[in-house]
Amino acid sequence: MTTRPIPVIVGPTCSGKSALGIAVARALEGEIINLDSIQVYRGLDVATAKVPPAVRAAIPHHLIDVAAPTEHYTAGRYAREAAVCLADIEARGRTAVFVGGTGLYLDALRGCLFTDETPTDLRLRTRLKTIRDRRGAAWLHRMLTRLDPVMAARLSPNDWSRTMRALEVLFQSKQSLFERQRNVPPPPAFAARMRMIVLSPPRAALYARINARVETMVAAGLLDEIRRLLAAGIPPDAEAFQAHGYRRFLEYLRGERTYASAVEQMKTDTRRYAKRQLSWWRREPAAEWFEGFGDDPAVQAQVIAALRRPVVYPVRTLQDDQITLV
Repeated sequence: MTTRPIPVIVGPTCSGKSALGIAVARALEGEIINLDSIQVYRGLDVATAKVPPAVRAAIPHHLIDVAAPTEHYTAGRYAREAAVCLADIEARGRTAVFVGGTGLYLDALRGCLFTDETPTDLRLRTRLKTIRDRRGAAWLHRMLTRLDPVMAARLSPNDWSRTMRALEVLFQSKQSLFERQRNVPPPPAFAARMRMIVLSPPRAALYARINARVETMVAAGLLDEIRRLLAAGIPPDAEAFQAHGYRRFLEYLRGERTYASAVEQMKTDTRRYAKRQLSWWRREPAAEWFEGFGDDPAVQAQVIAALRRPVVYPVRTLQDDQITLV
């Protein structure tokens, strides 16, 4: 079994993950696999902060622009496609570097998430999202507590994405997600080699960057991009439009808020999202935290040095099927 580490660079939005990922890929002869749930969509460029094409030409990037905005790109699909990318990269003797902030995708890839092939009921999901937006994540959790207390006890009241999925499974199959998860296969062998690198910049500096990025996106033509996508036939309720920048400006186009309000709410939404991302990664016991931004050369040097240090990985022996260290 290869002992090549699989760097997974995560952290809040605007923390410099892309810059760090590129530095790590250059240092370790690597290629980057996208770990962002919106960058998978074609045509959504301004609010997703995709790495410029020229950089992607120099450092190969995978799973960017692989889905149409009208598609429902699931965590299960991501897990399958990312596993194929990983195998291909390593078969060529290179290092796969995951970069992004979507923890749900990472959980699916590692086998920590129930990802059956039951088609998602988009009408049901829209109704649950409406409840979440109007009443908050805690309301969804209380709903799940009434219907499936065992599963609800396993989820945080703020973990709205998993709570929604548990409700979807319950309503569609009449079966608890907890019961289904008991039959989930063991995690893939490569999961043990994943090195979780979490960026944790100073909060005030991070929020300042978020505000500045929103202003940059607006100036770069975010509203024009939305109008162009709508004119191309992308429905306003498309999954791809659920990203913060798009959602608030769609509300502006519908006359539900002012332009200035859309800009300010986008900033607020993004800051809150960054806070939730940090809370998500704190549940990772083996994560390696690095203070600062990923575009800081000093942080890059620290991360690369950490990744170059040898690590002993657990593997499953063929003789007794027990986990041992080799």
